[in-house]
Amino acid sequence: MLKRMNRLGPKAAVLVVVCLLLHGGGSGVAAKELCVDYYDHTCPNAYKIVQGVLVEAHKSDPRIFASLIRLHFHDCFVLGCDGSLLLNTFPGFESEKDAVPNNNSARRYDVVDAAKASLERACPGVVSCADILALAAEISVQLSGGPGWGVLLGRLDGRTSSKAQAENLPGPFDSLKNLTDKFSAVNLDVTDLVALSGAHTFGRAKCLFVTNRLYNFSGTNQPDPTLNPAYRAFLSARCPRNGDANSLRDLDPTTPNTFDKNYFTNLEANRGYLDSDQLLKSDPGALRTTAPIVDRFAGSQDAFFKSFALSMIKMGNILPITDPSRGEIRKHCAFVN
Repeated sequence: MLKRMNRLGPKAAVLVVVCLLLHGGGSGVAAKELCVDYYDHTCPNAYKIVQGVLVEAHKSDPRIFASLIRLHFHDCFVLGCDGSLLLNTFPGFESEKDAVPNNNSARRYDVVDAAKASLERACPGVVSCADILALAAEISVQLSGGPGWGVLLGRLDGRTSSKAQAENLPGPFDSLKNLTDKFSAVNLDVTDLVALSGAHTFGRAKCLFVTNRLYNFSGTNQPDPTLNPAYRAFLSARCPRNGDANSLRDLDPTTPNTFDKNYFTNLEANRGYLDSDQLLKSDPGALRTTAPIVDRFAGSQDAFFKSFALSMIKMGNILPITDPSRGEIRKHCAFVN
């Protein structure tokens, strides 16, 4: 517990302390609270088990850490952090996996399944798939050089999924207003929007998400005027007009596999890969909303890391299921029991 507490910023530590007080305050409260120490007695090695699976997966897949934090993000924004993204489609049931933002894009469900299998061997029927996603996200960030935080645990897995809602996930072509509205709908503010967007400091995206900015911005047959000319030339060589739209390119060409503040320094220099990234700095509406936050994070990695950790804790608390009448501990993450 003390090791986990030491990784937190001051505000995050307060959140955990309050949680722990409630956790110890009576059986009626304990079932309804997410707490850092939730598995300390029932599965004390849960964190290390998930970490071991991720370290092994990373040996053959340097993209794995960025992919896993994305799974947690896409899960929490639809029906809350309930593992609903992990469910498979079957006759009469459409999964979030098949929504456009996830299909052939969200990846490495098999690593989540491997973590679940390892946990089932160590402590069967104890750790939820939703909590595995939350743990995997924190571990992925920390192993990539980013901050750690006390992951609040105790979520149950949902029994349903919503492909329709997943079609409306925050996306690379959204306007700043749309992004702000989508975050606000799940009680996340503009600081959360900017901080969580900072996860694009690692990982890759397909050329199809940048080709319009390179060759036909807003239907003008011209490049996006906010693109740094040198960066535009760099991207054009890697995403040619008639090239493979599915080719993957680094979101941050400077340190593509490291979690740092370079995402924000790139935005300062008009080197954002996605339009939804660059508009946080360059959109006219950003001047009094997101741009000052971009400036602050570009100037201080410590400020970014502290805000990111707090925003991840907030995101992880979107509509968690803690009532056993509404959720379960799945035996396999892709299927309800």
